[in-house]
Amino acid sequence: MTETVHVVKTFSRVIYTEESVKNREFDHCTFIDCDLYGSDFSQSQFLDCTFKGCNLSMVKLNATSLKNVTFEACKLMGIAFEYCEDFLFEVKFNDCVLDFSSFANKKMAKTKFTKCSMQDVNFAGTNLLKAVFEEVNLNGASFERTNLTEADLSKAFNFSIDPENNVIKKAKFSLKDAGGLLEKYNLKLV
Repeated sequence: MTETVHVVKTFSRVIYTEESVKNREFDHCTFIDCDLYGSDFSQSQFLDCTFKGCNLSMVKLNATSLKNVTFEACKLMGIAFEYCEDFLFEVKFNDCVLDFSSFANKKMAKTKFTKCSMQDVNFAGTNLLKAVFEEVNLNGASFERTNLTEADLSKAFNFSIDPENNVIKKAKFSLKDAGGLLEKYNLKLV
C-alpha cells in the first residue's frame, strides 16, 4: 500500500496494523480478509470499494471520503465515522460488528444495516431518513436529535429511542419491540 493511487486492485490477507496510510486513493478496490486494526487512513479516498471479512477496528478516518463503500462480515469497532468527509458519504453494512462506533451528525439517508451488531453506537444528530435496520442489535445505541423519518426498524432489536427527542414520523417498528420507545416512561408492555 505504499503507492498513493490504487485502481481496480484486490488486497487479500494484508496485515497492516497501526500503520499510517494517509492521503491514499482507492478506486474500485476490494479488500479480503485484511487486518488493518488501528491504522490511520486519514485524508484518504475510497470510491466504489468493498471490504470482506476485514478487521478495521479503531481505524482513523479523519477527513476520509467513503463514497459507495460496502462492508461485509467486517469488524469495525470503535470507528469515529463522524470525522469522515460528508460529501457523497455512502456506506452499506452486512453482517458486521460496529460496536462502540460513532455516526454522530452524519447524513445517512437510505443507509442499509443488515445482520449487524451496533451496540453502544452513537447516532446523535444523525440523519437516518429511510434507513433500514434489518436484524440489527442496537443495545445501548444512543439516539438523540436523530432523524428516523420513514426508517425501518421493524427487524431491529434491543433499542431504546425517546420519541420526544428524535424525529420518528412514519418510522416502522415491530409491535414486540415497541417497548423500546417507552423505556423512558418505565412502562412494561405485556
